[in-house]
Amino acid sequence: MSMTILYEVHDNLYVNLTNKCPCACTFCLRQTRDHMEDSDVLWLSREPSADEVKEALLAKDLTPYKEVVFCGFGEPTERLDVLLETAAFIKERYGKPIRIDTNGLADLICKEPTAHRLKGLIDTVSISLNTPDKERYLELTRSRFGIGSFDAMLAYAAECKKYVPNVVMTTVDTTITKEEEEQCRAICERLGVTYRIRPWED
Repeated sequence: MSMTILYEVHDNLYVNLTNKCPCACTFCLRQTRDHMEDSDVLWLSREPSADEVKEALLAKDLTPYKEVVFCGFGEPTERLDVLLETAAFIKERYGKPIRIDTNGLADLICKEPTAHRLKGLIDTVSISLNTPDKERYLELTRSRFGIGSFDAMLAYAAECKKYVPNVVMTTVDTTITKEEEEQCRAICERLGVTYRIRPWED
């Protein structure tokens, strides 16, 4: 069974490292599809090694892509070592901007602080904020780490700010009220990170 390690979305190249995730979000795209617009199936038969990811990158012309994004059918920081080894390879060989799309629970997943390891390798960390309320966050994400997940995610964002040039927190358009969006904006202002409202994709 072949593995879809790399796939394209718009002008970016995405890297699919794992299907593991500590969350089972009620709105997750992988509950209703097995691929993205122009990709093959993103469910992995097994997790690719760092060498396999590098081989896939070497077989592709990266010139057209604006950004390389670690985001697939799983939480990329579940494989943080492979992610960072691959990011170092991309930086050295291609000099491309690199982004991680994450739930922000890396420190809980790895059981230790991790943001400092992103320094010099990752240009943007985009964290799913989802809601301004920790109880509602747990309802939406169904995180296996429980009610402490929301505060851990905010702490991770604050730490990333020290080591990563661009930290973004996102909510999805139409999923929360305008009042909640303003509360999310206030959280992001307090943390000193960018707030972005993403369009809904089904």
